[in-house]
Amino acid sequence: MKKKKKLITITHISTGKIIAQGFEGWGFLPFEGNYYIRLKYIKTSGFQFSYLPGFCFYKFLYIWLHLKTQGYQENFIAWMYVLPNPLLPFIWFRIGLPRNHHSLKIEVENV
Repeated sequence: MKKKKKLITITHISTGKIIAQGFEGWGFLPFEGNYYIRLKYIKTSGFQFSYLPGFCFYKFLYIWLHLKTQGYQENFIAWMYVLPNPLLPFIWFRIGLPRNHHSLKIEVENV
């Protein structure tokens, strides 16, 4: 029996724009209540660096991202590790999005 793939679509609720879409796996990985997404699965060009750094004691240094789309701005909606822990390659230079953010709609479809 074939294992079904999970197609994940993340949409910004206020604008209806698809932010990211892809199959769960190495490029679209759930970890600690968040998704770490390779840039090829990001469907918007609206992410902008805030230049406000953050630090996680075991994942290391990240930069917060804002989302600007259709004249709407959502601050601190995502992050990217710019100095990541070398033992966690699935977070390296990927956009992190929370699974429980009030402005995001996450749909999971078994294909």
